[in-house]
Amino acid sequence: MRGGGLWQLGQSMTRRLAQADKKTVTHRYFSTEAELKKTVLYDFHVANGGKMVPFAGWSMPIQYKDSIMDSTLNCRQNGSLFDVSHMCGLSLKGKDCIPFLEKLVIADVAGLAPGAGTLTVFTNEKGGAIDDSVITKVKDDHIYLVVNAGCRDKDLAHIEEHMKAFKAKGGDVSWHIHDERSLLALQGPLATPTLQHLTKEDLSKFYFGEFRILDINGAHCFLTRTGYTGEDGFEISVPSENALDLAKAILEKSEGKVRLTGLGARDSLRLEAGLCLYGNDMEQHVTPVEAGLTWAIGKRRRAEGGFLGAEVILKQLESGPTVRRAGFFSSGPPPRSHSEIQDDKGKGIGEVTSGGFSPCLKKNIAMGYVKSGSHKAGTKVKIVIRGKAYDGVVTKMPFVPTKYYKPS
Repeated sequence: MRGGGLWQLGQSMTRRLAQADKKTVTHRYFSTEAELKKTVLYDFHVANGGKMVPFAGWSMPIQYKDSIMDSTLNCRQNGSLFDVSHMCGLSLKGKDCIPFLEKLVIADVAGLAPGAGTLTVFTNEKGGAIDDSVITKVKDDHIYLVVNAGCRDKDLAHIEEHMKAFKAKGGDVSWHIHDERSLLALQGPLATPTLQHLTKEDLSKFYFGEFRILDINGAHCFLTRTGYTGEDGFEISVPSENALDLAKAILEKSEGKVRLTGLGARDSLRLEAGLCLYGNDMEQHVTPVEAGLTWAIGKRRRAEGGFLGAEVILKQLESGPTVRRAGFFSSGPPPRSHSEIQDDKGKGIGEVTSGGFSPCLKKNIAMGYVKSGSHKAGTKVKIVIRGKAYDGVVTKMPFVPTKYYKPS
């Protein structure tokens, strides 16, 4: 299931739960439950009212007892705790792990300071995105990264194939997939004060994009100051046997203000923050330049290339891409993935990749791809929904200002 429909599915489920006998809804949405993987917090989600849906082969909570609208607002005002253990964390180790990874991604990994991370993109031979990932240089011989749940199998196959060829030429690199760990995302204004209760590390000296290995609530954790909401916050990789205790401790220390939050609100939060969802806003045929991620291509990498698809990407940097990702406000019903975008004369210029109603702005927001030249803020467009064209305008992203914690 693509994430762009999560908000819509959440609203649909809320209506069904209000109108229908719960057994009917359970049969409708849980029919493949036996085949789905479950995180170690599955029973905890259900006990707390989590409405579980299939997502990327896992049974995941799309929302809890509150609405997606309320959950989104609470994250921005107080905080949210997400179970994102369906995502795949892995470590690359060995003296050649950095030159190996740089063959596959656009980032200047070698240029990162120890304990620093960045968003990057795995590219294919045509410069298209295989997946986006947050990578961290733990040390010169240790890289930690997290890849998307829906891309896990193809990502791991891609990395393994290139690793075999690299090692056959004498390269020193190995990997470990952290299936023994769970991943929690703590986001929002109360993320830091809440987590500070559970660790001796001074979090005021720990900035956006940084990584530490430390004890939290007595467990040996990997902590990254990052997230997918536009808010300040953390992703916490915790041994699975300690995940439930940590989740309970976070909720308790926040005095109920940080709430368990599902994938529905996570989708509306990331859309408000102007962040791409792989499978909607990025795909195998979309380059990082087209996706507006030129900033993620390291300066040295622009000069040297050396990654898959570099020829295509460097040419786009020089002459410009033919299409670009842009943000939109619109009237009428909320735009959805694949809604046509037209210029003000009714000529097709692109399509929406993600869209919905913004709980924070109380208006429709969307992102999509349009022909270069039509991507500039203030450009008037039409967005076609169920055969009818509605007025829209190109706007800068993020839609809601980000609050990442950076040195002043």
